[in-house]
Amino acid sequence: MKKITLLGLGIIACIAATAQDFDKNIATARSSYSSGNLQDSRFAMEQVLRDLDMAIGKEILKLLPAKAGALAMVEKEDNVSGTGSYVGLYVNRHYGADPKRASIEIMNNSPLINSLTTILSMPILGGMMRDENQKIVKVQGYKSILNKHVNTETGKTDYELQIPMNNTLLTLKMDDTSEGDITAVANGIQLAKIVQMAQ
Repeated sequence: MKKITLLGLGIIACIAATAQDFDKNIATARSSYSSGNLQDSRFAMEQVLRDLDMAIGKEILKLLPAKAGALAMVEKEDNVSGTGSYVGLYVNRHYGADPKRASIEIMNNSPLINSLTTILSMPILGGMMRDENQKIVKVQGYKSILNKHVNTETGKTDYELQIPMNNTLLTLKMDDTSEGDITAVANGIQLAKIVQMAQ
């Protein structure tokens, strides 16, 4: 309960930083609704939701690791956005530099969630769709899909790990790595806290 309270306070603090826009959008939504202008009211509410997504995304960035294996984060490439509509929250962090990079992408209400959940919950369907470059693994209790991509020209192996968590999808990509390395990085991410915030 204490963790949830602290998490809530962190989100409120972030919102307070952008409170002026938030308050302005709430006031616009109310006045537009009162005057019968539902289209403007809806637009202002979408802006409020976008502001909330942005605040939550900035807090999630703080939870992401500073390193992915030996690769340091590239802070200037951090990306947080909120659409305030269908997709919602989007957070992206990059690590390393070419030719060896990694990234973590978090998307709320991802269109892929349903198809990934179906594959993971139906072993027969998942078994028919998988090949030798795809397997189901567990990361911190979440069933996940690990995809292996072998570059035939360079001989290097890249991995992509997709972790669906309720309505949030976390995708971890690492270039020129091993299955053990990518799962170690994934196990170092604070998934439970991210899920809590992204809901």
